[in-house]
Amino acid sequence: MKNEQENAKLIKIHAHDNVAVVLQVIEKGEEAFGIIAQETIGTGHKMALHDLSQGDSVIKYGHSIGQAATDIRAGEHVHTHNLKTNIASYDNYEYHPAAVNPPEKLSGTFLGYERSDGKVGIRNEIWIINTVGCMNSISERIVFKAKQAFGQMVDDIIAIRHPYGCSQLGDDHENTRKILAGLAKHPNAGGVLVLGLGCENNVANDFMGLLGDYDHNRYRLVVAQEHEDEEEAALQMIGELAAYASKAKRSPVGLDRLIVGMKCGGSDGFSGITANPLAGRISDIIVAYGGTAILTETPEMFGAETILMNRCQTPELFEKMVMMINGFKAYFERHGQAVYENPAPGNKEGGISTLEDKSLGCIQKGGGGWVTAVLNYGDQVRTSGLNLLDGPGNDLIAITALAAAGAHMILFTTGRGTPAGAVVPTIKIASHSKLAARKANWIDFDAGVLLSGQPMETAAYDLWRMMIEVAQGRAKTKSEIYGCRELAIFKDGVVL
Repeated sequence: MKNEQENAKLIKIHAHDNVAVVLQVIEKGEEAFGIIAQETIGTGHKMALHDLSQGDSVIKYGHSIGQAATDIRAGEHVHTHNLKTNIASYDNYEYHPAAVNPPEKLSGTFLGYERSDGKVGIRNEIWIINTVGCMNSISERIVFKAKQAFGQMVDDIIAIRHPYGCSQLGDDHENTRKILAGLAKHPNAGGVLVLGLGCENNVANDFMGLLGDYDHNRYRLVVAQEHEDEEEAALQMIGELAAYASKAKRSPVGLDRLIVGMKCGGSDGFSGITANPLAGRISDIIVAYGGTAILTETPEMFGAETILMNRCQTPELFEKMVMMINGFKAYFERHGQAVYENPAPGNKEGGISTLEDKSLGCIQKGGGGWVTAVLNYGDQVRTSGLNLLDGPGNDLIAITALAAAGAHMILFTTGRGTPAGAVVPTIKIASHSKLAARKANWIDFDAGVLLSGQPMETAAYDLWRMMIEVAQGRAKTKSEIYGCRELAIFKDGVVL
């Protein structure tokens, strides 16, 4: 994608586009690309480069982002008032494999923790995983005491809080169990205390069975109703876990072991120009090293899904992605909701008009390589390369699903800003420099430098270097520093 820029006011993303994105507020009467602005248009928003008739396709990123709802004159603001989506409930997709050039293979190492199950971690923490939300406050009390007693022995001790694990049935209940088990098996935890109540649907002893043939040195179980003082029992076991975890040392491991999740939240009109393409470049670098990138947010593929479908490495993967897309559309319809009920108000304020507009920016986080795996919600990574993970776009649900799938860290791009972080290190990437400066306590990396002329390869090198520093424990993300470790699980079922 080659951008055309005019007087630092407008940027035309693709040669075929008939709209341009405003970089700095353009006043009524100003001229750019030989066109007079018919009204004042804010940053991140779109200006028509040609006269458009009602029904004409509006082109951005070289693809349609919807159709003109009215006649639009060159120089007019193109947004929700005169642009409508083309997304339908269901589509009959055909597989047309794209010409994907495999990346030149790279090799390298970083310092990580090799676990007894063969996985590699980038942190050496103790995690308390509650089987049921009733134990949230107790787990926080335990963490407070455990940090005082054992905090110096490991990188951190955290409680993974959530409101689930009881009064759920069927697939909804299994989703909770799968996500919590995925987190319990995560290699960033050098020790895991499973903390149950004793009467919940998510029976603690049964839950331990989801961990498979686990290392008993690395796991402990406390069922609170079976102890006179559950906090004392938990602290004793955390002491044992910390003693075991403290013996782990970093050693060189191949970058082919690195797994990185990709997420965008609070996107704006610049996200698809700066932060998301930058994340996509990192995705391609990870794949070149033989590692894994995970792209999620199924409904934010709607309108751009065929691009990813045609990059599926096999017809079988294509069919699995079709099922993923149409399955999520069916989920919307089961609840009486339109599949295009997106973007969010903040997205629209930032210049995104339709779901196609949002999706074409969103999928750029997946780079340009083959899709090598399509995962169901709650699944874990088993194949290197670009993995697609089914799940909603909701920030907290998505970052939790990425962590449970095995992501060591998450690249979280944002145009509006958010303090949210996952239970794994979460690198916040701003789409523009004003956000990076205004919310420096949230943002780790400024992708807005790309709007100022910095080459993509330079920005990618700087971000990759930061990622390796985070992976090796030499740097912490802002979300880690501020203790922003959020968890949410996709809920689709009754409550008893």
